[in-house]
Amino acid sequence: MDPKKIIYTVEDRCEVCYSCVRVCPAKAISIKNGQAQVIHERCIACGNCVKVCTREAKRFRDSADELIEMLGAGESIIACIAPSFPAEFREVADYRYVVGMFRSLGFSKVVEVAFGADLVAREYIKLLNDPDGKKFISSDCPAVVNYITKYHPHLTENLAPIVSPVMALARVLKKEYGTKYKLALISPCIAKKSESNEIDVVLTFKEIREVFRMKGIEYQHCEPTEFDPPLSGRGAIFPVSRGIIQTINVSEDYVDGNVVVADGRLSFKEAINEFDNGLIADQHLELLCCEGCIMGPGMSSQGKPYQSRAYVTRYVKGKLKNIDRKYWKSQVNKYKTLNLQREFTPDDCRVVYPSPDEIMSIWNSMGKTEAIDRLDCQACGYESCKEHAVAVLRGLAEIDMCLPYMIKKLHQSIGELNLKNQTLASVQQALKQSEKLAHLGQLSAGIAHELNNPLGVVIMYSNILIDEAKPDDPQVEDLKMIADQALRCKNIVGGLLNFARKNKLKVDNINISSLINRSLKSLVIPDNIKVHTAFQLKNDQAGLDEEQMIQALTNIIKNAIEAMPDGGSLNVTVSDRNDIIKIDIADTGTGIEQEHMDKIFTPFFTTKGLGKGTGLGMPTTYGIIKMHNGKIHIETNADAERGNTGTTFSIEIPRYNNQVS
Repeated sequence: MDPKKIIYTVEDRCEVCYSCVRVCPAKAISIKNGQAQVIHERCIACGNCVKVCTREAKRFRDSADELIEMLGAGESIIACIAPSFPAEFREVADYRYVVGMFRSLGFSKVVEVAFGADLVAREYIKLLNDPDGKKFISSDCPAVVNYITKYHPHLTENLAPIVSPVMALARVLKKEYGTKYKLALISPCIAKKSESNEIDVVLTFKEIREVFRMKGIEYQHCEPTEFDPPLSGRGAIFPVSRGIIQTINVSEDYVDGNVVVADGRLSFKEAINEFDNGLIADQHLELLCCEGCIMGPGMSSQGKPYQSRAYVTRYVKGKLKNIDRKYWKSQVNKYKTLNLQREFTPDDCRVVYPSPDEIMSIWNSMGKTEAIDRLDCQACGYESCKEHAVAVLRGLAEIDMCLPYMIKKLHQSIGELNLKNQTLASVQQALKQSEKLAHLGQLSAGIAHELNNPLGVVIMYSNILIDEAKPDDPQVEDLKMIADQALRCKNIVGGLLNFARKNKLKVDNINISSLINRSLKSLVIPDNIKVHTAFQLKNDQAGLDEEQMIQALTNIIKNAIEAMPDGGSLNVTVSDRNDIIKIDIADTGTGIEQEHMDKIFTPFFTTKGLGKGTGLGMPTTYGIIKMHNGKIHIETNADAERGNTGTTFSIEIPRYNNQVS
């Protein structure tokens, strides 16, 4: 297999959920006919797609058979165990039994990669202690290195010219034993499979667990033994977040320190971007693609990050308590002249950014002609409508990945079928759209499954703990807060699904005046708010979905009421012109800040306090108006010095929408 093809797709297991697109830092996923394929040249092998794919459609190259073949051939192999092993083998109280498992498998020696971290740490100290030297980016995480060489190639020279702990240990073992032994790395990292040719075979913890299972090796039946020398020191803390600076005792203090630490798929990219733009150019960067190596995609189970860290730190504390420091220092000094330098080669995978006209052409094809139409809901897996359009132009994405577009398109198709009695070709097109809708339904169901279930567990167990706790237990209030916030998250998920799953319009001839009055009566209006209605209609009938329009109007009226905490006036004016119904809802409230105007209809945006709003009311209103082929316009003033404050929402809707006569 091509060494670049570390991660691949099992096509018959891939569904249209876009989870892999969403979590890929490099956007190295191409969607073709609903299938998510890895673009190997762009892939940084971070493994995020492997972690999030609940259908196991994303998998990585397995080396278990290769190791079994090497052991079966009687080769002398040294097992190099990554320092995150305490978090992996958490069921084993005594680490020596883990060592015994590897010896039982047939390894000649079992050593800690953490010793390589001890050597690497010494090299980093030299870099960090040069106050006038170049600012460097840590080079221990191969996924981060891959990302920089591919997408920030001009920063390749800023990568610390130091080998990773694995490579450092490999050079120690080669110096010590020459070619007598082959080296096998056991790690939580998928990207390590292509980091260096100095390691003969690389397995993840997932893979070695499977090998143990196949060979019937259990720790209870193994003889506990110590690691083979050289033994590690503080380098054993490397796999946790801030591991480097912990190893070398460097401060991350915001005043005195000069190291910025960032981990996780979003944070490390942001740190690189800010470094690239000169915003933190006077700081060194310690970066990890995962939230510490203990959360790597090669772990057999994705445990809790802080719990996993506790297992590692507990191991390190015990090690440092019992370590023979004199012997350890002699081992470190033994390899002080060992070459630990490394060079990096740019592998520029950047492409020319499309022009504004090209991006606009994609938006126009989707009916997103105005900024208000571009919701940036991220349902497609991209961070914004702009990034989705760019991906479409690059051939990485499909227009149909846009959820609001597909919902609108589906409703339009159904309306056309009912009115025009389309030909067989039109019917086939509608069936295709229905199939797309089914996939979108799967996406929504996936969201509910992934979020509702764990939230339900949190709510249930927090309430159990509340019931079991004594009334005077100080933790009761904390547990209540957890339960309340989890319930709020559950409600937000419900709101998201309501926003995504807009119902088909049930259009009927309705009385406009009655619609307005029903909307007002559905809300409790404080006594200090005076309501005025004015009906200037030549024709009081219109073809609308009454219930959905009431929902849209009450959302606006409710916001108007909340904008007048000290009282005021609410004016509702209805008029018509050339079969266009116009509804103006004006308040004398606080108004909307100009900086918030372009975000009013953005999902989850709210200016309300914590727990007082989901930010889905106005996007839902916008969607309902749009489904009626209408328009919504806002005029507001939040500055009392400019005149009376307040906001007016103006809605214009065709009287009949070509759906009723």
